[in-house]
Amino acid sequence: MEKGKFKHSDVFRFCGLIAFFAIMALVCYFLYPYVHELFEPGGTERVIEDIRDAGVMGFLILLGLQFLQIVVAFIPGEVVQVAAGMMYGPWLGALLIIIGCVISSAFIFEVVHRLGAPFVQDVVPTKYLEKFRRFEKKGKLNIVVFILFLIPGLPKDVFTYLVPLTDMNMKTFLLLSTIGRIPGIVVSTYAANGLLDGQIGQSAVIFIVAAVLAVLGIVFREKIMAFLENHSGVDPKSLEHNSESK
Repeated sequence: MEKGKFKHSDVFRFCGLIAFFAIMALVCYFLYPYVHELFEPGGTERVIEDIRDAGVMGFLILLGLQFLQIVVAFIPGEVVQVAAGMMYGPWLGALLIIIGCVISSAFIFEVVHRLGAPFVQDVVPTKYLEKFRRFEKKGKLNIVVFILFLIPGLPKDVFTYLVPLTDMNMKTFLLLSTIGRIPGIVVSTYAANGLLDGQIGQSAVIFIVAAVLAVLGIVFREKIMAFLENHSGVDPKSLEHNSESK
């Protein structure tokens, strides 16, 4: 390629990046008042009241918040899940969060699949990418992805950007990641709804257990990844040799 000329794929990626950030900008613009309010004293209660009073539009606002939480990943996922449980109860709230996770994950998967590794490297840390490729080489990627999305405290939103760089297809990824997320989502929405029903003690115990598990997941996430890697039957040296010989 001559200097100063773009390949067709480069133009496509450039347009894709513009479209991605344009969508993010629009979502952020419309949801900014709610996101900003979440971090104010008593803001969660006010956001819950506003969304609940919005009727059907409230569903879309909650889905938008969940979309933003996964795609941009600066809103703690538990905040949105707790809000959903308080607004719509444990089951409808959990269902809406799950739908939001599926939509958001599918969007990220498609974007990453089309724009490739350079896009991901600019968006999220890629230190786990080689581990995913090793799991894939041994045919253990499916079970590993399910376990990683099941364990609290692990960077699931980062994994959502990395898995599309493997050969796993979207349908399999959405199935495994969604099923893995369900227990944590239901626990959050159930405990949140319990607060409104006056079951403060029970909800507090659930939140404490969930928080402890999340902290353990965060503290030991490197060891968890190492354990899964060591028990996947993959020989890292052989993979390095194969990658060098390509």
